[in-house]
Amino acid sequence: MRNESMLAMILAGGRGTRLESLTRSIAKPAVYYGGKYRIIDFPLSNCANSGIDVVGVLTQYESILLNSYCAGGQKWGIDGKDSGVFILPPRETTAGFGVYRGTADAITQNIDFIDQYEPEYVLILSGDHIYKMDYSKMLAAHRKNEADVTIAVLEVPMKEASRFGIMNTDENNKIYEFQEKPAEPKSNLASMGVYIFNWQLLKRELLRDKDIETSEHDFGKNIIPKLLDDGKRLFAYQFRGYWKDVGTIDSLWEANMDLLGEEPVLNLHDPEWKIYTEDVNTSPQYVGKKATICNAYINQGAMIEGEVRNSVIYTNASVGEEAVVRDSVVMPDAVIGRGAKVTRAIIAPGVVIGDNEVIGDADSETILLVSNETRGVK
Repeated sequence: MRNESMLAMILAGGRGTRLESLTRSIAKPAVYYGGKYRIIDFPLSNCANSGIDVVGVLTQYESILLNSYCAGGQKWGIDGKDSGVFILPPRETTAGFGVYRGTADAITQNIDFIDQYEPEYVLILSGDHIYKMDYSKMLAAHRKNEADVTIAVLEVPMKEASRFGIMNTDENNKIYEFQEKPAEPKSNLASMGVYIFNWQLLKRELLRDKDIETSEHDFGKNIIPKLLDDGKRLFAYQFRGYWKDVGTIDSLWEANMDLLGEEPVLNLHDPEWKIYTEDVNTSPQYVGKKATICNAYINQGAMIEGEVRNSVIYTNASVGEEAVVRDSVVMPDAVIGRGAKVTRAIIAPGVVIGDNEVIGDADSETILLVSNETRGVK
């Protein structure tokens, strides 16, 4: 069902430096995931499935690929009359050409874009998390609570709570205190970086904040604490599904492994909540007569002639005869040579692993990333 009262703004300008060479020349939301997807497919598919058909994607760092990938919205069905996915990089104005100074400033610089649609509510999302969520249910809770702001939260282990913005709430989920990465957290309700704001209230606060020199122009550090101090009605919306911040090589690997098994942690086969992506024009997958495949995602165009176990093989990747790939992620167009052994590794797009080469270690506590950059290939 179309939602005309709320539009979405996806913050997709992050560098993602902890993903090392995978984000050296592309923005983190454009990184491959799950054999055929990119990370940005998840918030965009969530918007499409939630009936939100006006989406702004705010890009900045290494945005060329991401801009061309998102433009138009056809991949997600957000391309009808008076709808679409709109790319919103920083613009040159009479004050000069700047950058987005923070998450809140990115929205401030696009107030004119939002105002032309006259929404009652604005949904703020991050472009680099993997999850499936119905935002219309969150909006229903926002309306029921007569909230000014609703923040999606997820229960995390108490020992990890200091890594997140933490919401302390009463029995009605009303937020009475917000702690930004506290050393001694009082609860384990972590912000997911998913916010619904009443637009006119947010607009006034953004305009007030933009001229404060000491502000970092950030939702978590500035906007939300100020609204809480002003006595506005902030509520937590508790999310109980799968959510992953793939901010490191290890977490990206873990998120791929979560797709495997008879009852995967994240199910991408759910016909009720599809994740849409680019329809790659390539050949069918090929499995050779001597191939062995067990508990694996094998995507279109892949050629498997060796052994693949507990792994995700991306589009147009190949695994040669007598090669063994275990507990690994092999990204698009990568080649695993004859007799090679790959274990607990991520093989970046286009990398060639030579015949009989050994990559990774079954006993390693960390995941090895192999890219052309790490191998000195230009």
